[in-house]
Amino acid sequence: MAHIAIVGAGFSGAVLAQELGRAGHRVEVFDARAHVAGNCHTARDAKTQVMLHTYGPHIFHTSNQRVWDYIQQFGTFMPFVNRVKAITGGRVFSLPLNLLTINQFLGQTFSPAQARAFFAGIAEQGTGTPANFEEQALALMGRELYEAFFKNYTLKQWGMAPTELPASILKRLPMRFNYDDNYYNSQYQGIPRDGYTAIVENLLDLPNVSLHLGTRFARAQAAGYDQVFCSGPIDAWFGYDEGRLGYRTLDFVREDHADDYQGNAVINYCDLSVPWTRISEHKHFAPWEQHADTVVFKEYSRLCEGDDTPYYPIRLVAEKALLAHYVQRARRERNVTFVGRLGTYRYIDMHVTIAEALDVAQHYAQSLAAGVPPGSFVVDPLG
Repeated sequence: MAHIAIVGAGFSGAVLAQELGRAGHRVEVFDARAHVAGNCHTARDAKTQVMLHTYGPHIFHTSNQRVWDYIQQFGTFMPFVNRVKAITGGRVFSLPLNLLTINQFLGQTFSPAQARAFFAGIAEQGTGTPANFEEQALALMGRELYEAFFKNYTLKQWGMAPTELPASILKRLPMRFNYDDNYYNSQYQGIPRDGYTAIVENLLDLPNVSLHLGTRFARAQAAGYDQVFCSGPIDAWFGYDEGRLGYRTLDFVREDHADDYQGNAVINYCDLSVPWTRISEHKHFAPWEQHADTVVFKEYSRLCEGDDTPYYPIRLVAEKALLAHYVQRARRERNVTFVGRLGTYRYIDMHVTIAEALDVAQHYAQSLAAGVPPGSFVVDPLG
């Protein structure tokens, strides 16, 4: 049996610890934070008893039956549909853009076919494939809706003009020509009844898995293990010696209120005159609970610096070039596999993280059986 180190106690590390520990390996999990579950960490608020999503809202959603069946072994998921609202120009609308939003904003009563025809007529197609976020938006919805809902929000979220961002970012929030205001298209959607931290604690609860919180793992320690799985930042592994990869981070400003503050879990603020990007009211993430008072967080986005918590990889041209250098070096590492959002410098949802961790564990088992070193990357971060 192997002696394995796992860097990071988020979903990637916890799933790997569960699978490798259950296979009989001796596993040590290290996390620099004082808690498990990474950015999915949840905790009861001492004042209100509301379950807080410490690092911002997380809604579990997937159409992957394997992942859904797997994660439910470790906690009870309650049904939850994320119905996001957006304020622009002093009016409230539903997101993603759907037929109700379109008709309300334009003062129309379009049918699905009429709406499609309308946008086909006003779309700004340009001369070829959209080269950036703005061109993609104009090709989908025209200028009026783009400027109302996306232009300034994107500027606040990313700190740069939409013309500097890749078109692929907009594909996470498509237009709908029906009245469906469910933020996700996934077959299964929910939030753990007891929070995400309880799920991760259950994943890590094996006699041959030991947990070291508040403990950083140094690259030099890798020599003491048969295999290291690193879900921490790939550039941090090398001491940032070629430069830091770019991330956006978030600041949260808490406000306490009586009763109900905004009547919804998430409301986006699309106007540039409002400095925050959105407000989250956390008791609405657990509608099966009752709380007299409420907690809201105003969310501000900025460039990640120093010891800030990284949230969104920027992945522009400069970052991709720097990433390529780190990837080349990582592939030369002996018995080190990089996993997860930070280890592969990609923005991936929880269900993708879990699926990839399961695949990595299977790959490791097959490599051991075949007597072949697992190598550095199982998932190609440049793909």
